[in-house]
Amino acid sequence: MTVMEQRGAYRPSPPPAWQPRTDPAPLLPDTEPYRVLGTPAAAGTDPGLLRLLYAQLVRGRRYNTQATALTKQGRLAVYPSSTGQEACEIAAALALQDRDWLFPSYRDTLAVIARGVDPVEALTLLRGDWHTGYDPREHRVAPLSTPLATQLPHAVGLARAARLKGDDVVALALVGDGGSSEGDFHEALNFAAVWQAPVVFLVQNNGFAISVPLAKQTAAPSLAHKAVGYGMPGRLVDGNDAPAVYEVLSAAVAHARAGGGPTLVEAVTYRVDAHTNADDASRYRDDAEVRTWREHDPVLLLEHELTGRGLLDDDGMRAARDDAEAMAADLRDRMNRDPRLDPTDLFDHVYAEPTPQLREQRALLLAELEAEHEGHAGHEGQAGHAAGTGGTGEGGPR
Repeated sequence: MTVMEQRGAYRPSPPPAWQPRTDPAPLLPDTEPYRVLGTPAAAGTDPGLLRLLYAQLVRGRRYNTQATALTKQGRLAVYPSSTGQEACEIAAALALQDRDWLFPSYRDTLAVIARGVDPVEALTLLRGDWHTGYDPREHRVAPLSTPLATQLPHAVGLARAARLKGDDVVALALVGDGGSSEGDFHEALNFAAVWQAPVVFLVQNNGFAISVPLAKQTAAPSLAHKAVGYGMPGRLVDGNDAPAVYEVLSAAVAHARAGGGPTLVEAVTYRVDAHTNADDASRYRDDAEVRTWREHDPVLLLEHELTGRGLLDDDGMRAARDDAEAMAADLRDRMNRDPRLDPTDLFDHVYAEPTPQLREQRALLLAELEAEHEGHAGHEGQAGHAAGTGGTGEGGPR
């Protein structure tokens, strides 16, 4: 007797009155990424917003190049550049209200500084100085998340807690296409939809999870289509079209704030630079592909729109570049100063009350540091004694 032949066994066929819990049609994304630039919709976009987006994109591009240079100079341990993806990050930050929360991944430093975090503090983690270099509560920006997609359940938890407390708060979580293959991605979207939590998920599909192309990660028509399986709307947008990303995210944030629940947004973009300074992108993609995407550069697309409509002239472009250069010079100057670090800070802010294991580890570290200091001091004393007695034939009396 098989399991299905047993008395009372579950029959997979639905009862006659079965109906889908959610109509999938309204949840499906558009067949093509939504665009504003180069379409009639551009004429209805606020010129002030377009100029603000442009200034932030120019600033973000310069930040990427300066941070990459600092990595080559040994001032940063690693830097995952977001060159080519600036429109996604800037739009994400601008779509939020001050009371909202941003949950970034390790590549989203531009979104972090666009929220008001100090540019140097945003690099503290990547410098290796601290777990995170800024107070998350000050600007409502969670720490940069290096593990893939672990920030997504955190965003859902905060959004759910805010709704239970009656706070008018939305969480926006950023993740890459590689992160969409993680279990945390599934768990976060599932809980968000079940709870109807006020959270927006922005997947920056830049084509590769390090060296793994999207086609080897998923067979879905798009990452936005994954939303339907969880019971939330999916949106597909051109990730290099800054006003389009801003419009889609703003609508998703407003939808969540009004009690409509979560939205999954896929922004189709491209990582022009290597994954990090430790990556050789030439091993898995060719220059022709990169050149094609450079022609769809987010900064140039917006600049073309603004100049074509007479909303930006040479003086305006020069002002944006000068502001970006001033930011880069300040970043350079401050990053070239050696920080004073206390290794015991590693044990702070892990728990409200340190555990016995943490206290033991802290004591061990202090003992090692003291022994190292005494050894160094003893070595210097021996060297000084040798110099004072003329051990080299140079330091004694003549």
